[in-house]
Amino acid sequence: MSPLNPVEAHYTRGNLLETILDALRAAGKDLAHLSPDDLAAVDEFHSGQRRTTIRLAKLLALTGKERVLDVGSGLGGPARFLASSYGCRVSGVDLCAEFCRVAEALTQLTGLQGRVDFRQADALDLPFADQSFDVLWSQNTAMNIRDRDRLYREMRRVLVPGGRLGLQEIALGPAGAPYYPVPWAREAALSFLFSPEETRGKLEAAGLRVLLWQESNEPSSLAAPRRPAAGGPSVLGTHLILGAEWRAMAENTARNREERRIQPFDAVLERVD
Repeated sequence: MSPLNPVEAHYTRGNLLETILDALRAAGKDLAHLSPDDLAAVDEFHSGQRRTTIRLAKLLALTGKERVLDVGSGLGGPARFLASSYGCRVSGVDLCAEFCRVAEALTQLTGLQGRVDFRQADALDLPFADQSFDVLWSQNTAMNIRDRDRLYREMRRVLVPGGRLGLQEIALGPAGAPYYPVPWAREAALSFLFSPEETRGKLEAAGLRVLLWQESNEPSSLAAPRRPAAGGPSVLGTHLILGAEWRAMAENTARNREERRIQPFDAVLERVD
């Protein structure tokens, strides 16, 4: 078995599905009757979690008829939300094989396997034909990707003419390099941040027109665990994914936001021809 690439190794835990299922049981969830909402505390692995997924979906003005591709789909929380709340047909791709296995298992448990699917793939070489999707969706993914020019060309390639791209991402802030570790990188070697201006320029150069671009200044809840209603130990949260360093990652993320070393943003773009 070949070694994992550094980005996949950063996210791989080896026993993530078992860890999540144990936590769901400890939180009093019925695994035979899970809903996407039951999983939102752990499977929305991005800044702001479910509330920012809802916001991005509203910015895209989804109708439910769209064929959606989630690039960097993680554990599949946003894909399942779009399928269950809007009726979209959603495919997800992620570089991390374990994330894809967990996403598939959780989708089975929520009964959404007919509308949502996942596969391991590199975002720089998407395994889909040209013009396969009406909407591309991506949240907190590009920070691990150096070659943004190729990434954005691939996104445009698989969009239909006039198709839309919804992004929730992190740009480099004006105050300099961020402190590490953060959720997407334990050290700078895995982190590739560009300024908002450079990011926008690369998107436009790839043939994507900006329809909306806005900074996001709400507090991040990425790593915060949630406690059962009756109190007791924390059980559900993205700390299950981040492991022992989750607290340092959460503190550095907050500090980087406060000092403007990172700048989250939302954007909606469309393919132009």
